[in-house]
Amino acid sequence: MNEETKKKINERYQQELNRGEFFWPDSIFKDLIVSLGIFVVLLLLATFVGIAAEPKADPADTSYLPRPEWYFLFLFKFLALYGQIPVIGKIEWLATVLVPAIGIGLLTLLPLLDKSPYRHYSRRIFALTTMGTVILDIVLLTVMASLPVPPDAEELAASTTLQAIGGLWIPAAVLTLLVLIYAFRRGMFWESTRRSIPLWITVAGSLAMVAMTVVISARAAAYPKPEEVEVASTLVDQIVAGQDLYSVQCVECHGDDGSVAVIEGVEGLEGEEITPINSTDVLYTLTDSAMYEVIAYGRPNAGMTPFGKAYGGELSRSEIDYIITFMRYTWDDRFEAPEIPELFPPLAAGEVPSYDVHIAPIVKRYCVSCHRAGKDNNNYLMTTYEEILTTGDQVDNNIIAGDMNSYLLQVIQGTPIMDPANPTEELIGVMPPKSVLKPNVVDVFIRWIMNGMPRTAEEAAALFVEPTPEPEATPTP
Repeated sequence: MNEETKKKINERYQQELNRGEFFWPDSIFKDLIVSLGIFVVLLLLATFVGIAAEPKADPADTSYLPRPEWYFLFLFKFLALYGQIPVIGKIEWLATVLVPAIGIGLLTLLPLLDKSPYRHYSRRIFALTTMGTVILDIVLLTVMASLPVPPDAEELAASTTLQAIGGLWIPAAVLTLLVLIYAFRRGMFWESTRRSIPLWITVAGSLAMVAMTVVISARAAAYPKPEEVEVASTLVDQIVAGQDLYSVQCVECHGDDGSVAVIEGVEGLEGEEITPINSTDVLYTLTDSAMYEVIAYGRPNAGMTPFGKAYGGELSRSEIDYIITFMRYTWDDRFEAPEIPELFPPLAAGEVPSYDVHIAPIVKRYCVSCHRAGKDNNNYLMTTYEEILTTGDQVDNNIIAGDMNSYLLQVIQGTPIMDPANPTEELIGVMPPKSVLKPNVVDVFIRWIMNGMPRTAEEAAALFVEPTPEPEATPTP
């Protein structure tokens, strides 16, 4: 920078300074306005959007994939892709320490490295192209890190290769070319006739990076959807979730109200005496943490198998907590239970229930504890819509559309199915075996089967029949 240029810059600076604004209150006021706007946006996001709740941390859950906050996702993905590089990919500190340190160092030294007096973007091609490439790569790496995990090893290898090309090798090649041009052909960035060369290198590389990310995202969109983990965020949700889990995992031994003192009908535990879990002896004596340990670890000496994942069971930490919450607010008189919503929406006259809205929650609450894999249930499974219609030793008679003689309708109304070959023996007993379904629950099953077992609410709505109003009585003269 020659003296004449310095003089012009100083003159312009003095003019702006004389015409400019004071730090206080002008600049501070603008900063306060911007800060207030950001605060309001964050407040609105926290209030109306929030963040997705996750279950409690469970060391036994090996299926959980931890992820950093969104603003670190690009580093997370960079480290994952860097690990695929032969030899140096195994030296993780290069990616976790050295590369970020170089980036921060270059930003810190930028005022000393770039002494150009020009501020117009057309005279800042090197800074524009290099930072544009870096920022685009950060965005694309963040997108890649947000994609679901491939379902198999073959797809994982293909996806990782594509991500490495789009998020690592292409931007590395673009930045290398730009740095080499700046080091040995710096004039390209200043001369208007050759300025387009670094620009086209950057544009071509950026398009290739974006195209590769689009391909990766399109492949990821076809992956099987992972099972979503429902997280009960409110007390009511936790109680309902706990009741559903209790109905599946506990009701077979303890009964639907926790009052069973002698186990009946459970293979291997027939006649076993237990303390009713709805009693004050249990609820007043055991703390929540003690209950958790009992459920998670079980009581092997008493025949109670572990239910916690850490000990080979099916329940996560959050799910066990939901069961404890249900027990406390249902049977412990020291806790005041909130109003619990109905299991399913009540049916109006002429309305047809659907599996999704009505049958599924009923089956989950009253049937799945026995009618799932591994239980003695005549091979009749009820965990899905398809299983209800297509499984069981008596599959042809279990559910018959429009027929009140369907075995399911008979047994839930208290009529056992007798063995045709031996009329004195029961083929299928009354269901549920230890309780009686409420009339409105039985009515839902009857309407559902008599109307062809619609699956979705839309299918059920199409079958709605407007009830015929009763004719008014003619007054006698």
